[in-house]
This record gives sequence, C-alpha cells and structure tokens, in this order.
Amino acid sequence: MDNEKLHKEFLEAVKEANAYTKKLPVDIKLKFYAYYKQATENTGLYRPSDSVEIRNAFKLNALFQVGKFSRDEAKQKYIYLVNKYLK
Repeated sequence: MDNEKLHKEFLEAVKEANAYTKKLPVDIKLKFYAYYKQATENTGLYRPSDSVEIRNAFKLNALFQVGKFSRDEAKQKYIYLVNKYLK
C-alpha cells in the first residue's frame, strides 16, 4: 500500500475511533493510544502527561511495546485495531 493511501485509511480509522462511543477494555484502549502516538509523533520521544502516575506508567509501557514499529507499520496496526474492535 502506498503512503498516501495508507495515510488516508489511517485518518478514516482515527475518525471512526473518535466517533466510537462504547466502552473498550483498558488494554485495547492502550493499544489504540500507543499505535496512534507511534504513527503521529515526529520525535519518537513522546512522554505521557497524565496527572495520574499509574496511568502514565501503563501508557509508557504501551509506547515501549510499539516503539519497534515504523510510523507506517503503526498506522497499519491502528487500522487493524479499528477493523477488529470497532466494526
């Protein structure tokens, strides 16, 4: 898949995820969070800034787990999550 098509599909997946109103398990939400950050952050040095330290720890752990993926791979995995859990 070329970059332009992937980016367009990713944006559509983000739009769909943002419109989703049902509750998801926390581990799945963390995957969405981590793949989104990996796909959209430019520096690779993103640090969670939640006011609750335990939440930051879970977010940071999720980011470490997806850090091995490129931005395009993270976009593909985010699209996969939308298709698997939100449709």
